[in-house]
Amino acid sequence: MGTENTTLLTQFVLTGLTHLPKWKIPLFLLFLVIYLITIVGNLGLITLIWNDPGLHIPMYLFLGNLAFVDTWLSSTVTPKMLQDFFAQSKLISLSGCMIQFFSFAVSATTECFLLAAMAYDRYVAICKPLFYPVIMTNKLCICLLILSFVGGFIHALIHEGFLLRLTFCSSNKIHHFYCDVMPLLKISCTDPSLNYLMLFIFSGSIQVFTITTILVSYTLVLFSILNQKSIKGIKKAFSTCGAHLLSVSLYYGSLLFMYVRPASPQVDDNDMMDSVFYTVIIPVLNPIIYSLRNKQVKNSLEKFLKRNA
Repeated sequence: MGTENTTLLTQFVLTGLTHLPKWKIPLFLLFLVIYLITIVGNLGLITLIWNDPGLHIPMYLFLGNLAFVDTWLSSTVTPKMLQDFFAQSKLISLSGCMIQFFSFAVSATTECFLLAAMAYDRYVAICKPLFYPVIMTNKLCICLLILSFVGGFIHALIHEGFLLRLTFCSSNKIHHFYCDVMPLLKISCTDPSLNYLMLFIFSGSIQVFTITTILVSYTLVLFSILNQKSIKGIKKAFSTCGAHLLSVSLYYGSLLFMYVRPASPQVDDNDMMDSVFYTVIIPVLNPIIYSLRNKQVKNSLEKFLKRNA
């Protein structure tokens, strides 16, 4: 393929979620409401944690950063998706596409590391309660947070570098509502085998590491709970871990289905449905899940509302 042909495609068309006019307004309104709730819910959770000194402990520092990453992840994808429902042209430049993918990859990977760090935090809190203040210090918490964001940045940078080696010459239609790696690989004129390999190695390794950390942590937590003779202690432990387990199950269920299954060269609408779930739905669910199941967060919210009434 000549250079002339391979350098023509500097813009892509995002096909979006639907071509049917009758679905555009309902979907636009639905996702607009979800996005507004996501922003208000997550930023509200961050504000509560910031303003309440009683929540300045590792558990809530992790939760505040998770809320920040959820806001980042949703804001990377949703505004462009909403714009494209009624846009005459759903174009996105090559540079814009690369920036959007990079932002998405950083936030999604960071969330994986944060969920693993939160599982370790719950393991220490329940299995080693007397040593919790000694082990899970604010210094260790900050180190884990920094490592989570650095890990997300490095992982995104690796895949960004491998995407930049690709050329796009035959089709500029991305069958998706944002620039994700899989749809880009499917329209590449360059052999994407190396990209698929790197995706499997790095994304697979990160997911295996974080899922293993979560499973081991909660297996030990489960044994610790079962060994407790106090019904009150068991209820408290399940209450503490239940929200995180639900969040982890939702997030990893969709990610595993998306990235660990064998890659198909064909366009797959299931990819978009999975992506909607972990880029739009989960960010709005997390603050609701953690707020409704956490007594300290609810108490902090009540005090905040009374002060500002």
